[in-house]
Amino acid sequence: MHPSRLPPLAAVRAFEAAARLLSFTRAAEELAMTQAAVSYQIKVLEERVGSPLFYRQARQVGLTETGQVLSTAATQAFRLLAEGFETARTGGQATLSISTIPTFAANWLALHLGSFQIAHPSIAVRIETATRMIDFTQENFDVGIRTGGKGEWPGLTSHMLMRADFTPMLSPKLAESIGGVHEPADLLKLPIMDAGDPWWEIWFNAAGIDARENLAARPRRQLGSQAYEGRAAVAGVGVGILTRPLFATELADGSLIQPFDLVGDDGHAYWLVYQTQRRNVPKIRAFRDWILKEIGVATGGV
Repeated sequence: MHPSRLPPLAAVRAFEAAARLLSFTRAAEELAMTQAAVSYQIKVLEERVGSPLFYRQARQVGLTETGQVLSTAATQAFRLLAEGFETARTGGQATLSISTIPTFAANWLALHLGSFQIAHPSIAVRIETATRMIDFTQENFDVGIRTGGKGEWPGLTSHMLMRADFTPMLSPKLAESIGGVHEPADLLKLPIMDAGDPWWEIWFNAAGIDARENLAARPRRQLGSQAYEGRAAVAGVGVGILTRPLFATELADGSLIQPFDLVGDDGHAYWLVYQTQRRNVPKIRAFRDWILKEIGVATGGV
C-alpha cells in the first residue's frame, strides 16, 4: 500500500494503545495525551475505516470485531517498526526473549545456552518459564519452546526439537532396596511418582502388564513438571517416568538409571516456535540455527 493511503500515524498509535490497554484513560497516560485527544484520534481512524472500532459502555470499552482485527495488525506493525530501529541501532543483536516450559529450561536449555552466548556475545538472553501457551501477538517474546503433537499453531513456524518419549527412571539406591529391578513388574514393588500420569499406563501396556488397578490405588502426587519429578527420583523418593534427552546428565553420572530399553511415545514432541512473519529477524534466525544444530548433536539427530 502506498504511504499516502495509510491513516495518520498519530491515530493508529492512539488506537493501538487504547486497544491494548482497553482504556482511553490509560492510553492517554501512556502517550502523554489528554483523553479527549485519544478519543479524537480514534474517531479519525473510525471514519477512515468506515465502522466502529470500539463499543463503549459505562466506564469501560471493548473492541468490535473490526477493532480486534485492526488491533492485532497495529500491535504487530509497531513491534516490527521498533525492531527495525533496534536492528539499525545494534546491528541486529539486542535482547532475545524466550518463553519455555520449566523442564526444558532447567534440564536442557540452562546446560547448553552457554555455547549460544559464546557464539553470539552481543545477544542478551531473557528466559521466562511458563506452563501456559503464550500469545506472541500480545506478549513480548521472540521464540518459545512448546510441547504438542503436530506442532501446528496458526501464524507460527515450528521446528521439532525432540520427541517427548518417556521411560521409567530411578535412583540406584532405590533399585537396590528390592534387590534390583530385573523386569517391568518389579517397578510396581516401589513407590511410583505421579501414578495418575497417563504415561505410566501407556508404558506398562507396552511392557505387557495391566497396571491400571495398581496405579489407581496409589496416592496421587503431582509435582507439576518433569524437572521436579526428576529431582525427586534422584533423591530416591520414587520411580519417575521421564524423557531421556532431558535427563542425559543424570543418566551419564549414574544418579538415575534407566532399567529398561522400552520407551513410550504418545505422539508429543518439544517444538521451537516463533511468528512466521518474524522468521528473518537476525536474533531469531541466530537462535533457530544454533538450537537445531546443538540439539542434533546432543541427541544424535533430531
